[in-house]
Amino acid sequence: MASLAEIRAKLKSQEVNRSTSSTGGDNAIYPHWNISEGSEAVVRFLPDKDTNNTFFWTERNMIKLPFAGIKGQTDSRPVTVQVPCMEMYGKTCPVLTEVRPWFKDKSMEDMGRKYWKKKSYIFQGFVTTNPLAEDTQPENPIRRFIIGPQIFNIIRSALMDPEMEEMPTDYVKGVDFRITKTTKGGYADYSTSKWSRRERALDEAERAAIEKNGLHNLGDFRPKEPSEAEIKIIAELFAKSVEGEAYDLEQYGQYFRPAGVAYQGKPQAAVPTASAPAQPVAEAAPTAAPVTESAPAPQPAAAPATAAPAGDSAKRAEDILKLIRSRQAK
Repeated sequence: MASLAEIRAKLKSQEVNRSTSSTGGDNAIYPHWNISEGSEAVVRFLPDKDTNNTFFWTERNMIKLPFAGIKGQTDSRPVTVQVPCMEMYGKTCPVLTEVRPWFKDKSMEDMGRKYWKKKSYIFQGFVTTNPLAEDTQPENPIRRFIIGPQIFNIIRSALMDPEMEEMPTDYVKGVDFRITKTTKGGYADYSTSKWSRRERALDEAERAAIEKNGLHNLGDFRPKEPSEAEIKIIAELFAKSVEGEAYDLEQYGQYFRPAGVAYQGKPQAAVPTASAPAQPVAEAAPTAAPVTESAPAPQPAAAPATAAPAGDSAKRAEDILKLIRSRQAK
């Protein structure tokens, strides 16, 4: 397990790089976004099983591709397909390659934000104070947490504070984290979340749970790296999304499909129902040409796909599509 000093050094190096560089239905994921306004969930983060991971979290980057509906379904509502951003694996992302230049043109910024990668961070640990009335509790009390950028920045800032002398995940001298939910501007706000002031050693039940179940390898919960064929499919889906087409389940269902849509070799889909997103807080896209990666900021859940842009924006989108298609044809 990495030391606090090693974590600080790596976080600092990532800052430098940013400033200079051009699950199943077992309710293992704790839905902290469902806690009521004014309530607080207290959690205790644990280390990653993967000792090669400096941090006690792993980053996940996803891209949301909105579609007007599902092809062949006359009553279909707008749907969204989530695909992994290849930059998560240290590779070139076909979507962000196209989107980055859009931020050089103010008329294209809104469209760029819609297709920009959404960051979240996967943690694991115990829920020590649970304000949710969950119908069932998982057999393994070591839960997973999908943490958005707003809460993550609070976690990160504290780790960089020299007054934090011990690893917060230490079994004896670690500290709990308090997730507090309020509202701001009509959206959930977690800015008052914070680390506990007092150290707390894990109790016997928590230690026994770790001994019995073991820690998770957090990397196992990221999407698997797409193959070369799947990367081409991602590029195709992106182009069709920009063009405002309906999602073709028959053509793409075996690769990527909207949440709640089944695929059995032919379009047999149920229209997804509106539900709480598994990733309620998303990273904001840059507000200018993203030569550097700016610090993430909280965004509300993505809205349903909107109508294609009109006027000059529509013409620009058409030009973008021509460029995308010409690159795909090579």
